[in-house]
This record gives sequence, structure tokens and C-alpha cells, in this order.
Amino acid sequence: MSIPIKKALDKVPGGMMLVPLGIGAVIHTLAPDAGKFFGSFTGAFFTGLAPLLAVFFVCLGATLEVKSTPYILKKGGVLLGSKILFAILIGVIAGRFLGEAPIDSGILAGLSTLALVAALNDTNGGLYISLMGQFGRKRDAGAYSILSLESGPFLTMVTLGIAGLSAFPWQALVGAILPLALGMLLGNLDKNMRRLLAPLVPAMVPFLGLALGLTINLNAVVEAGLLGIALGLFVVFVGGAVLLLADKLTGGDGIAGLAAATTAGNAALVPAIIATANPVYAPAADHATVLVAASVVVSAVLCPIVTSAWAKRLQKKARLQDSEDNAAEQEAPAPKRVGSTPELT
Repeated sequence: MSIPIKKALDKVPGGMMLVPLGIGAVIHTLAPDAGKFFGSFTGAFFTGLAPLLAVFFVCLGATLEVKSTPYILKKGGVLLGSKILFAILIGVIAGRFLGEAPIDSGILAGLSTLALVAALNDTNGGLYISLMGQFGRKRDAGAYSILSLESGPFLTMVTLGIAGLSAFPWQALVGAILPLALGMLLGNLDKNMRRLLAPLVPAMVPFLGLALGLTINLNAVVEAGLLGIALGLFVVFVGGAVLLLADKLTGGDGIAGLAAATTAGNAALVPAIIATANPVYAPAADHATVLVAASVVVSAVLCPIVTSAWAKRLQKKARLQDSEDNAAEQEAPAPKRVGSTPELT
């Protein structure tokens, strides 16, 4: 008996990553201690997203030629710069109206500048890499080595204008790039290593999705209510529109930009860290944590759907353009010949 699992997953937008992610999120929500219960290799998988990403980067790096490095720097720089500037703009606007404290009543109760900035300032790297792997965008996936610089509270602190803790550890910078650099070294020194590692890039996508899902608690969406869902929608659609535009203005097609319109799981930790560094944000921290956690879930579900829909739109447009070009060629008059010399009319 044969079950067409892959064929079914391919029919779902972003399904190769989204379906395993959903399964992992359901497991983590219903049985959050399942990893500890089983232990061993099963338990390790519940907390193994970072090692999986490291291996993925090595395999991905092996597929990249040295000449693609400027492209990675350009793509990563554009996406990172766009996210930072947009978060700063939202932070400045929200800060003028809200200040540091959260809204204390009404339908927007709990919303704060801290929640908005924290949700916008950190990209879900596992999701971005998985989507780029699914669409065969190897060089775009490598751009996350630049995007990863936004991880943690640093950029949120800068955006909010908090003094102190502004130095980004050089070890973290090097650590984010080393696996990709190692893979590039192996792949460029030995083509056989490239052939060995390259097929693992698409094969690892569902495993990254499942491991990512095992870090997501769906209860966060329920607890945050409609405001948390709205924050996630804002990140995906408004933030995504900004990133899509920036991507297209620099020669891309927008797919990488939309894939970066998410909130990372560790962004939910940022409000508490910010409140510790500057107590003026303490009243906003608890609500912000819940809202950002909801944005993590909502953006993780919607981003693959939006990105896949945009990719299909581009493919349809390309097929239509090809059809029009072929039709134009067929309708063009054939050149007349006088003897053996063509005479164009």
C-alpha cells in the first residue's frame, strides 16, 4: 500500500514546513512535557531546533559558490535594514501616542510600544530558512546569517532608546556565520562534498518545521485574544508589504521579503529583558510578552500561506508571459526569400 504523503503536503501552501509545524505545535500545546517524558533521542528533538539549524546551514553553505557572497550580504542587509527602519518608525509613532506604559482600557488594553517593537524586530529564522529551502532559494536562505543579527533584545533596546547593554557580543556574530562559512568552504574545496550535502537542504525542511512547532504553544493565541491575533496580522501583512517592497526595489521578486515577515519565538523573552534593563517598561512587560507570543504563532501560520500564494502568483504570471511571447513569435510574419538571401518585410 502506498500513501501519497508528499503529494498531499505539496498541495498545501508551504505544506512541507507548515504541516509538520502544526503537528509540533499541537503536541507541545497538549503535552508540553512529552519531551521530558520520552527523553533520549525523542526528548532531544523537542529542544533540538538550534542544532538542526546549524546542520542545515552547513549543508546550505555547501551549495553556495564563493561568488554568491556579495548577493548574501546584499539580500541580508536589505531585509535587516528594512525591518530595523520599519520598527523604528513604528516605535517613534507609537511612542508619541502611548509612551512607555501600555493602554489600560478599551479594546486595545495591554498594547504598548514595547509589544509592537519586540514583535517587529526579530525574524523567525527557522521559518525563513525552511521557506527558502522549499522554494529552492539557496542564496536567499544564506541571507539569514545577516538577518540573525537582530536576534535578542539588542535592536529593541536601540529602537526604544534604552541606554546600556548596547554592545553586541562578537562571539554571537561569529557563531551565527560559522556553520554557513564551513559549508561554503567544504562545497567550494570539494565538489563531491557539495553533491553529498546539497540533497539534504530540501529534505531537512519538514524536520525544521516540526522542531519549530515543538517550541510553540497555541494557548498563547487564546490568552492574547483578538489583540494578539491583530498584532500577528500586522507583522505579516503590513511588515510583509514593507519587506516585499524593499526586496523588489533591490532586484528581488518579494518572496524572501515576505518570508521574513514573522516574529521569532525568542522575541517573547525580550519584554522581560527590557523591563529588567529599564524598570519604566515593567508595567508593559507582562502584556507585551503575551501579545508577542501570540504574534509568534499567528505569523508562523500565516507567513507560509502568504509567501506561497505570492510565489504561485509569480509563477502564473511567468507562464502567462511565456504564452504571450510564444503567441507573438507564431504570429510574426515569416521572412521572404529571394534566392538564398532573406528579405525582411
